[in-house]
Amino acid sequence: MKIKILSLLLLAGVIGYSQSLTVEKIMKDPKWIGVSPSNVFWSADSRSVFFSWNPQNTISDSVYSFSIGGNEPQKAGFFEAQKMNAINNAVYNNSNTQMVYVYRGDLYWVDIKAGKTTRITQTEEIESAPKFILKDEWIAYTRNQNLYAWNTKTGITLQLTNISRTAETAAAPAFGGGGGQRGGGGGGQRGGGGGGGNASAVGAGSQEQWLQQEQLQLFQVLKERKDKRDQRSAFLKANKETDTLKTIGIGDKTLQGLQISPDGRFITYRLYQAPTSSKNTAVPDYVTESGFTTDIPGRTKVGAPLGKYDFYVYDRMKDTVIAVSTDSIPGITDVPDYVKDYPKKFSGRRLTARSVVFNGPYWNDAGTEAVLDIRSQDNKDRWIMRLEAATGKLIPVDRQRDEAWIDGPGVGGGRGSRIGWINDNVFYFQSEVTGYSHLYSYDIATNTKKAITEGKYEVQQAELSRNKQNFYLLTNEEHPGKQNWYRIKTDGTKKEKITNMDGGYEVTMSPDEKWIAYRYSYTTKPWELFVQENMPGKKPVQVTNKAMTDEFKAYAWRDTKVITIPARDGAQIYGRVFDPASGKKNGAAVIFVHGAGYLQNVHYWWSSYFRETMFNNLLADLGYTVIDIDYRASSGYGRDWRTGIYRWMGGKDLDDNVDAAKFLVDKYGIDAGRIGIYGGSYGGFMTLMALFTTPDVFKAGAALRPVTDWAHYNHGYTANILNEPYNDSIAYAKSSPINFAAGLKNHLLICHGMVDVNVNFQDAVRLTQKLIELGKDNWEIAPYPVEDHGFVEPSSWTDEYKRILKLFNTNLLK
Repeated sequence: MKIKILSLLLLAGVIGYSQSLTVEKIMKDPKWIGVSPSNVFWSADSRSVFFSWNPQNTISDSVYSFSIGGNEPQKAGFFEAQKMNAINNAVYNNSNTQMVYVYRGDLYWVDIKAGKTTRITQTEEIESAPKFILKDEWIAYTRNQNLYAWNTKTGITLQLTNISRTAETAAAPAFGGGGGQRGGGGGGQRGGGGGGGNASAVGAGSQEQWLQQEQLQLFQVLKERKDKRDQRSAFLKANKETDTLKTIGIGDKTLQGLQISPDGRFITYRLYQAPTSSKNTAVPDYVTESGFTTDIPGRTKVGAPLGKYDFYVYDRMKDTVIAVSTDSIPGITDVPDYVKDYPKKFSGRRLTARSVVFNGPYWNDAGTEAVLDIRSQDNKDRWIMRLEAATGKLIPVDRQRDEAWIDGPGVGGGRGSRIGWINDNVFYFQSEVTGYSHLYSYDIATNTKKAITEGKYEVQQAELSRNKQNFYLLTNEEHPGKQNWYRIKTDGTKKEKITNMDGGYEVTMSPDEKWIAYRYSYTTKPWELFVQENMPGKKPVQVTNKAMTDEFKAYAWRDTKVITIPARDGAQIYGRVFDPASGKKNGAAVIFVHGAGYLQNVHYWWSSYFRETMFNNLLADLGYTVIDIDYRASSGYGRDWRTGIYRWMGGKDLDDNVDAAKFLVDKYGIDAGRIGIYGGSYGGFMTLMALFTTPDVFKAGAALRPVTDWAHYNHGYTANILNEPYNDSIAYAKSSPINFAAGLKNHLLICHGMVDVNVNFQDAVRLTQKLIELGKDNWEIAPYPVEDHGFVEPSSWTDEYKRILKLFNTNLLK
């Protein structure tokens, strides 16, 4: 009886929440939805998993732990959590019997078998990047931009480099000339050792040498003093202590990527020379504590001068610094295809080597082989090259050329590249050469490349097992909008599926690889934490259960299924529809356009656009049919889909949205004259292009924090897609909404944060001026003085989406 009464009381509590949605409700602090775990990591013994969580709705998250076989997560102590997180990032030796980690700027060495921990350093300075070298006898690490090594047997510490801000060290071959003598060479005659000719023809340097020789010949005392100095220099050179460190000067350049080879012989590093002139934007902040307007430092704009990278090898055995030349890189002088559109500008230009960025090197365990991942700064080429460290020679292994741009999971961009060694002769890497990002192996003994995975899907995460027998993969091979975790042999055989739930996963493997902890979510269910044995057929254990409050669960969120929509060029566009309840349809529709361009939003896991998803549910409740598509440029669909916008943003990507509008008319009975569109960032840009260039398709649109002119956005993103404005003006002319503002016929709302350091508020201001000059009167702008690119304040979110709802209700409803 008590159980029945309790159940009724709980049910009454759920029913007590309003099941209808309002803008005020969905845009308030997200804690009303629930709290999800984050920042998942394992203890070193693989028995406990740690994560950030806030089940009590306090100001900020705390760290919790869950023990395998336990019942409930327990709150971890602050220092315990810090140390466990440090140990989680430990570096292991090849046999996995020792590890070293950084905790509060100091190094700790652990003999795992003996269970003994030794503190290596205790300094005010920060030590970092530890690494086992010389068959685990030494641990190398970085301190103050120099390399040191600590001996695990004797406890002795050695400084391995002496890098300073002195004048940049000349790389091999060494300086020529007079072998250190002031005169620079002999000749007993006053004419100067066969120098001959007149001084002006020889140059100032030779003139000075001639004068020095004359002085030595004229004055005996000067000759005697010089002879003594030369003899002393020769003695010191002959008796130089072998442990004296070579000073490596880097001048005003920035040191990057300092590391040592496993055998301890070679030290490699990059030097970055910043551009001499590069103007940054400034973002005025009007609402400040001081009451004065201040400028937030901004970024450069696309086409600004880029810095230069050089790569060096310091051979400790020969005490020589070698500059690695890029001259031997295949196609280093190749020009992109788009220059054919500008024959007058580019014809007759001398071909020069393109600037590159060096990543690595990636050494095998023995330290006998290394590969570099080299990218051209125009991002059209990615080369994997063997590095012959003793000579600095580069040997080609693999070249991926893309006339659009190199990217993809595990390949590059902001996501980094995935490269490592399976054994001392075979390394692995990811490449998008087939059109989809897959794993490959390369045998340097036979110079053969082999595909480990293949198919029309992406390998989105890959980890090599510690015994180097298997890869663990996260892929979307069953469906572009579903992920799962797999195990596969390194030769590409015996693939096994380990997870089985439809949705999305963020997987963290335990150090012993026997367990996985993962954040899992579904379309209507935010992220929760699960643990599972890392084998096929094992049942997951749910660790957390606070991602959904009773208030959130009281509403029947639409479980939107993924559909495909035919594009005009025959491609299939993935989308999902928020359909009104039977009898509620009002004949109007709204298209939501996700941001970023290269992002996936049509899938079976919890959307990062959760506020927009809730708003789409609200619109459907009001009778609107809402569609959300992964247009051309979206991630998850391979290279061709990603690069479909190359040199024309607002081309195929906009076509896909227009085709989605047609699909709504044809399949859902929508009134073609009552379709709206909205989105933020790239979605805001798309909204502008839709209203300006296809005004008869969209009756109203809300452009949130939109790019209005791509020539004013950043370099890293924009130059990939549109090249540089002074080199490819055609691409910018076709892609920038401000050039098409005269086409505005229907109703436009612009919303923009005024302290947006990503898409600067200047974009909205410039478009505002353009619309004023064009005499347009069917638009409005809402500025948000305290908001950056991603809004933070619930009051701002609420105001923005009340305006969007009003825009649609006013212009799309009869």
